[in-house]
Amino acid sequence: MFEHLVVFKFNDKITPAKQQEFVSQLLALQDEIPGIIDLTAGINVTEETNHIQGFTLGLRVTFEDQEALRAYGPHPAHQAFVASLNGWVENVIVTDFPIPSK
Repeated sequence: MFEHLVVFKFNDKITPAKQQEFVSQLLALQDEIPGIIDLTAGINVTEETNHIQGFTLGLRVTFEDQEALRAYGPHPAHQAFVASLNGWVENVIVTDFPIPSK
């Protein structure tokens, strides 16, 4: 399995309603893209405010394998989400890593 973590930093134009719209779009990807085992997304509510650095939305996706992760990027549903971010995002951090078998 592979884990895909993303955190989004939006520009000053973002509203709480727009952020929630992005969360809903992300959650819908699980039903649209094959190879996703689990997907969670949400608005950052950490109390560790000195570490937020302006990042306010998080995404975690668990994929069946690295091949499923690779197929996710170019998938039309993912590309539609990426296009919807145009004009809203200031920065994004992404990390992908294998999950060891137990």
